[in-house]
Amino acid sequence: MLTHLIKSLLALSAVLLLSAPVQAEQKQVMGDIDVHYIALNSTLIPAKVATNYGITRSKINALINISVLDNTTPNKPAKSVGISGVAKNLLGHKKDLEFIEVVEGDAIYYLAQLRFTNEEQFTFTITLLDQGKEHTLTFKQKLYAD
Repeated sequence: MLTHLIKSLLALSAVLLLSAPVQAEQKQVMGDIDVHYIALNSTLIPAKVATNYGITRSKINALINISVLDNTTPNKPAKSVGISGVAKNLLGHKKDLEFIEVVEGDAIYYLAQLRFTNEEQFTFTITLLDQGKEHTLTFKQKLYAD
């Protein structure tokens, strides 16, 4: 079932990237790791998959997905890291992100949920701890209620 979630998230990522105005690949290289990220409306996740993994589907609930790859190794395998984060809207209100680690086979994903209002823009600040090295991922995204 998680394979279905992962495939759904990858497909949704592709659709969102193609529909986003002039948005490059959502990836940042941070030393020895590549960090892939996306924030999307939870209604895009199939209901059965959401239920299986405790994801609340709602037009005002976003899902944040982070994956970390080791770029020092051929085939860039997934890495387990420490992760925490916060989302701050334009008014300065902060919401802590509570990530869960999802492991399926060789894939590792970090998922967090975020309530929002239509067209609310957030600055996401994600802290990653990898073998004693701290990295900070920052990105902005406007979220839309479906």
